Amino acid sequence: MLFLQVDSLQNVASEVASEETLSLFELATKGGVIMIILGILSIIAVYLFIDRFIAIQKAQKDQKAFMNNIKNNIFAGKVDTALDLCRVQEGPLARMIEKGISRIGRPLSDINTTVENVGKQEVSKLEKGLPLLATIAGGAPMLGFLGTVTGMVSAFYAMANAGNNLEIGTLSSGIYEALVTTVGGLIVGILAYFAYNILVAKITSLVVQLEAKTTEFMDILNEPVK
Repeated sequence: MLFLQVDSLQNVASEVASEETLSLFELATKGGVIMIILGILSIIAVYLFIDRFIAIQKAQKDQKAFMNNIKNNIFAGKVDTALDLCRVQEGPLARMIEKGISRIGRPLSDINTTVENVGKQEVSKLEKGLPLLATIAGGAPMLGFLGTVTGMVSAFYAMANAGNNLEIGTLSSGIYEALVTTVGGLIVGILAYFAYNILVAKITSLVVQLEAKTTEFMDILNEPVK
């Protein structure tokens, strides 16, 4: 008799656990349209982060050998060879140096200004998509809170219509929407915020590198030919 009671309790517990278990997808669908929008924003944020991260990584590759070759060719009077080397080399630094070499013969101040302008354009290209990522970081939590408000409105509306027949199931959809969208919005916003700051930090580091290489290039032009 005792074994039968234990078995029955285990069966009841397993049934309750199975009823209370809710998959992530099912939980997300409880949030309604807001969760669909947050899902789209999360995909966009991941794509922007990966795309910009790879682009910045390529731009940050070591350019020491490249600058040494540029220096040797300029000192040897092989300006065309230096230009060809810049065209073969990928990255913002190569395009900056190429523009500077093409201005050789003009005042050094003009060359420096030209190189800096090209550098600003290259950095602007790397920053493409960052404003959208920042918007997602700030907007996703707000969308989540919007879902919270609309969910609570739905819950109270259901309460008003239910009258004396109010049941917990009547309020469940509105409460789910209120809580799930808040969590979803915060998750997307936090991830986008960290992704944005990581990219900004890497771009800032790249700008410092480009400025150092620009100074090195100008020193090459200022250095007397041996």
